[in-house]
Amino acid sequence: MKHKSTLFVASSLATLLIAAISSPVPAQNRGAAPHLAYVYPAGCERGMTCEVMVGGQFLKDAGEVYVSGEGVKVEIVRWYRPLTAGEYNNLNMKFREARERLVGQAVLRGNATNPTDQEIALAAGITEEQLREMEIYRRRDRDPKRQPNDQLEEQVTLRLTVALEAEPGKRELRFLGENSISNPIWFHIDRWIEVRESEPNDIVATEVTGRFPIVINGQIMPGDVDRFRMEAKQGMKLVIQVAAREVIPYLADAVPGWFQAVAVIVDESGEEIAWADSFYFRQDPVLYFEVPHDGRYTLEIRDALYRGREDFVYRITVGELPLVTSVFPLGARVESESTVQLRGWNLTNTEQTIQTMSRQDYRPRRWYSSIQGDHTIRFPLQIDHWPEVIEEASNDDRQTAQEVSTRMTINGRIEQPGDRDVYRINASGRIIAEIHARRLGSPLDSMLTLTDADGNEIAFNDDHEDLSQAMETHHADSHLEASIGAQGDYFLTVTDVQGNGGPDFGYRLQLRSPQADYELRVTPSTIMARAGQVVPITVFALRRDGFDQDIELSLVDPPPGFRLDGGVIPGESGQVRMTLTAPRTANGKPIQLQMQGSAPRRLRSRSRIIRPAIPAENMMQAFIWYHLVPVEDWNVIVSGRPRTSMPLSIAMPSDRISLPREGAWLLNVMLDAKRAPVDQLHVDLHDAPDGIEASIVADPVMGAAIKFDVSAEKIASGHRGNLLLSVYKEFTPEPTESDPAPRPRRTEYGYLPALPFEVTGQRGVR
Repeated sequence: MKHKSTLFVASSLATLLIAAISSPVPAQNRGAAPHLAYVYPAGCERGMTCEVMVGGQFLKDAGEVYVSGEGVKVEIVRWYRPLTAGEYNNLNMKFREARERLVGQAVLRGNATNPTDQEIALAAGITEEQLREMEIYRRRDRDPKRQPNDQLEEQVTLRLTVALEAEPGKRELRFLGENSISNPIWFHIDRWIEVRESEPNDIVATEVTGRFPIVINGQIMPGDVDRFRMEAKQGMKLVIQVAAREVIPYLADAVPGWFQAVAVIVDESGEEIAWADSFYFRQDPVLYFEVPHDGRYTLEIRDALYRGREDFVYRITVGELPLVTSVFPLGARVESESTVQLRGWNLTNTEQTIQTMSRQDYRPRRWYSSIQGDHTIRFPLQIDHWPEVIEEASNDDRQTAQEVSTRMTINGRIEQPGDRDVYRINASGRIIAEIHARRLGSPLDSMLTLTDADGNEIAFNDDHEDLSQAMETHHADSHLEASIGAQGDYFLTVTDVQGNGGPDFGYRLQLRSPQADYELRVTPSTIMARAGQVVPITVFALRRDGFDQDIELSLVDPPPGFRLDGGVIPGESGQVRMTLTAPRTANGKPIQLQMQGSAPRRLRSRSRIIRPAIPAENMMQAFIWYHLVPVEDWNVIVSGRPRTSMPLSIAMPSDRISLPREGAWLLNVMLDAKRAPVDQLHVDLHDAPDGIEASIVADPVMGAAIKFDVSAEKIASGHRGNLLLSVYKEFTPEPTESDPAPRPRRTEYGYLPALPFEVTGQRGVR
């Protein structure tokens, strides 16, 4: 179900409550976008009010909180940041000076009694709260396990009230500043009882005895092992699911880039009876624990490398809950009825009949539901247009190879370790064989091998990276492309690279000719803009099967006032920087925009491929890798008074501007010289290719022009894209008696609409 997202003032009894942080904003933080690192606990039970801690940076500047979906009210309780080293040193210096002064005075009076810390603080003008903060600073500084991190230092306490009818699931939580909006963090609404750890619980376990199912919340600090003790009865079939990466998908400054949890079950004698550090290829561990006898059992959780800090947050669900471990087949044909087999734990129904969507409502992946006793579980299926077949059991070699054709989907399984499935194809020309397994939850690490009738290898593939799968850490699905000459029999073999196999190792093998296609992602997923503001955005094209056509981007039925500029991704590019212009009126409420791409299937083709642009967050993993993690909605919030109007304007080209391969090109602008003389105006060129520079120069006719200088040594003819320019005014006032050395003053006007360009073969002006 798709959640609606709303934003209201703090006094309203609405889905979302906005509360102002009344403390003054530090000057050095003013204007910085709030960054959210974690929320703890990372969830709340329906019908309850929970206090949670949000950690991050530049949070004091945030005055509003946004939560996606309905049924959640939010109140900001307080902001807190420990003393910085500079603040502590200043207070400590005052404290030492006051102590020396008081001790000296006592010696002069002949009094040998040392003053108390409270007396020294009073003499130094240090408050009791500052004295407590000094002790907190010293304690944190002495902790050898602590790893100081500015991005985690600030903390904001929120009070969330979740309606009893609130939809369970994952929500986006963001902070809004005056001119900015934070990254999202995930907050979970659940139906089970929620508890949290009681520190210290590394030696003495936190008691969580109670009615199952239950959700346990905790944080792992450096070297920490959290322990929880629970009563369990013989014969109980407990499923223990750890959500760590599910809570925070990527950590930008930690290797391997997420909290790698390890879960252990220990009995009363201290014997380890169950252990997991993952579930197949998924990083979050899952345990299935059939309780051997009545007793008290301890659940332990830690990081695999004994790392930890405040953002190593986890949620553990414990109970006799149904869990699907695999589905077969992994998909079905559009407009069909199919029966799928479910495997897993605590299942009361192992078959489910599903009806796929119509061709008009087609989506390549769909989640389906299955009723299991008092619970509903969901599982994904891939939906295709082509005929589907099930593999035959005896297709282990060339003699027993199953005959198939191209433009077909085969549903198969590597049923046991060492198993291999062989298919015979009678074909010629270009052929593509692609496995969908890991992307659909199967543990299969596939390998494809294509041979001719004599056994000669024609093509081979192990792993193929699919950039649309942002959460995959090992892109283990195979994608093989080959050009076959003469018509004849060829053999395609599917195996598991590791030699593994079993009932869960299902796959979908697509056989087809190349089908050029693409997907789109747009970032940022939420935009905070002032009325009339021009905002840079990035759209990524995830191209498939050699798709190299230009993709035209447009908004789908946008509200009045929104406009895209630079909305073409050149065929040779995987992304484009462009701009979105906000309406000139503001209502302060989230507006959900939609964007789509349209491109010809091939050069001069009238048939077009239309695909939605899915909003995403560009998350960093382990200092270096970026992943486009999809989110639910593309939200734009237009709020506040308009920005300072631009002192110049340009006539937007109908197509694109042609820049010379060498020399300069002038773009005339209309200038309000009274507001900004030409010698005070400047432009910054953002994310431009090497070889293009921009500046503002005087023009005898229009008053000013933007001059683009192009270097043939750095950029080639034919290069296409967009130019993003921001405009500012800078001047130094005349010295005065009160200010003999004035500093330069700068006024930012923001961005101009994106300018599409192409470098041509002509020479420019000098």
